[in-house]
Amino acid sequence: MKAPRVLGPLTFGAGSAAAITVLGAAYFARRVVVPTTTRREDLLIRQVFAGEDGSLRIELPATPLTRAPGRYSLWFGNGKGHACVGDVVDEDTSGGTVTRLVERVDAGDLPAARAGIWSGYAFSKPEQLGLPFEEVNIKVDNGVAPAWKFPPTTDGPVVSTWAIHAHGMGGKRAGALRGVPVASRLGLTSLVVSFRNDGEAPPSNDSRYSLGQNEWLDLEAAIQFAVDNGAQRLVLFGWSLGGSMALRAANLSAHSSRIIGLVLVAPVLDWAVTLTSNGSASGLPEAVARVGLKMLGSKAGCWVTGLEQPLDLSALDWIARAGDLKTPALILHGIEDSSTPVEVSERLAGLRPDLVQLVRFEVPGHSLEWNADTEKWESSVSRFLSSLPVD
Repeated sequence: MKAPRVLGPLTFGAGSAAAITVLGAAYFARRVVVPTTTRREDLLIRQVFAGEDGSLRIELPATPLTRAPGRYSLWFGNGKGHACVGDVVDEDTSGGTVTRLVERVDAGDLPAARAGIWSGYAFSKPEQLGLPFEEVNIKVDNGVAPAWKFPPTTDGPVVSTWAIHAHGMGGKRAGALRGVPVASRLGLTSLVVSFRNDGEAPPSNDSRYSLGQNEWLDLEAAIQFAVDNGAQRLVLFGWSLGGSMALRAANLSAHSSRIIGLVLVAPVLDWAVTLTSNGSASGLPEAVARVGLKMLGSKAGCWVTGLEQPLDLSALDWIARAGDLKTPALILHGIEDSSTPVEVSERLAGLRPDLVQLVRFEVPGHSLEWNADTEKWESSVSRFLSSLPVD
């Protein structure tokens, strides 16, 4: 009779730990695949004022992100306001603040804003590029997905190479506008697309992200649209999740032979590593994250995640599948990216030096390479695209 009394508390304790692990893993798994519609405006705006030269300026708390060189984006007013923020003009180290130029206020009352969200969206609308464009609709599952089509700006002969730009998770197509100017100057037609569950394209049947497993089908629809409208060759620009989609399309597309190159910006090459890294950054134990990954990959876990089908993360692991890569790829990746670790990109470049070029950027945050050094970003893309075969 003594054994049960001894084992009882131990069994109860182990059971509680297991239950906590499962609950934490379930929460983690759902957070991964359930689209987010809002973000908390957690960056305080100290003041907005006019400088001595009449330029508009904004004072913010000094952080690695707000101190970084380049052009960035500030969303405010519950996502209805947007401003493009430029160079640092002053820093108060004692007060812990930084002052930057405000290049544009696209919408909203910035002086009245008290907080916002820092991001890489230097452009919130296609008009801001100063390039001709048209709205087009692409037939996808469950309806049509809106896209922007930009003709090339060169005066030479018509080039039948198209660039298709896919944004990242939780974003919208405006985030991919940063890749359009260099593609346009090189004579490419650009198609900036939306895809399922991004709030612009029709949702999937389960209204869940599938980490590129199914999103790539909307990219395939865009590829078909391009081919139907004269594209003979294709370059896929993929930002973060869009990079995972681009790799999958290059591997599975009915038009894969037309895809001559991939421009991958902070791409997700191994979701297990990326999600575990994000979980760790949020204080989630690795063991809990790994249980969550198993839920994502099992039929039994679908009742927790809401997924219509489990995710095959091995099919999205381009480190393990490096031998399957057949398309030249340029990877542009920040060395301080804690969301999608650059080490994974370094591994792929090391495994496939015959096809993969990696250009590193000294910038904190995720998918902010263009923002920190536009000249380096665009010159790297220009050299890469110019090296691709045209026949």
